[in-house]
Amino acid sequence: MKPKKNSNAEIGRNSSLYFMIGLTSVLFMTWQSFEVKFYEEESKVSEVVQVTDELKEDVPITEIIRTAPPPPPPSAPDVIEIVEDVEDVKETVIESTESSQETYIEDVVVKIEDVEVEEVEEEIVVPFAVIEYVPVFPGCEHLQTQAERKDCFNQKVQEHIKANFNYPPSALEMGITGRVHVQFVIDSNGQVTGIQKRGPDKLLEKEAERIIASLPKVKPGEQRGKKVSVKYSIPINFVMQN
Repeated sequence: MKPKKNSNAEIGRNSSLYFMIGLTSVLFMTWQSFEVKFYEEESKVSEVVQVTDELKEDVPITEIIRTAPPPPPPSAPDVIEIVEDVEDVKETVIESTESSQETYIEDVVVKIEDVEVEEVEEEIVVPFAVIEYVPVFPGCEHLQTQAERKDCFNQKVQEHIKANFNYPPSALEMGITGRVHVQFVIDSNGQVTGIQKRGPDKLLEKEAERIIASLPKVKPGEQRGKKVSVKYSIPINFVMQN
């Protein structure tokens, strides 16, 4: 026997109708939720301004000083007398100092004997490397050759720098180091002049100048049998050691 189906008990019956009703209900509720408006309540703020009824200001009492009016100007005299100038005024004649063609100027004859000619000696500065006879440092007099005296001069200058070297305390605190190039001239009298220095800091330059300025007097250098100034240069290293 075949089972009989009841047409009213079919599950899928009218499913499309129920779907349309549900979709319409959801869309209607969504549209209503967008249409709902909320209004903010106005806040009521009361402002109170205090105003004084009367504004009293003390006015300073001023004193009126009354001054007397100025006197009237003097009146003109009734009769005006005209007085003639009796004194004679002498005019000052200014003579011209310009010379004309008619002015004769006497020729002045100057004798050659009357002219004093002063000879100005030109200071010759010769570099230490090419000087004929190098300056002699104290203690190098016993050496004979110029090469030995040059080496002795260089050695004595270095010994003088080491003996008189004093690192500036301010440079030590700031950690300033470097090399100072010093150039100076030993004049024809054996004195140190014209010290020029160039270094990384003024403190080091000042110390290098002090050391070179304390060099002793030396025997001046000679060029062609004449005492001349000699230019000398040396570097001084400022190095801090632990």
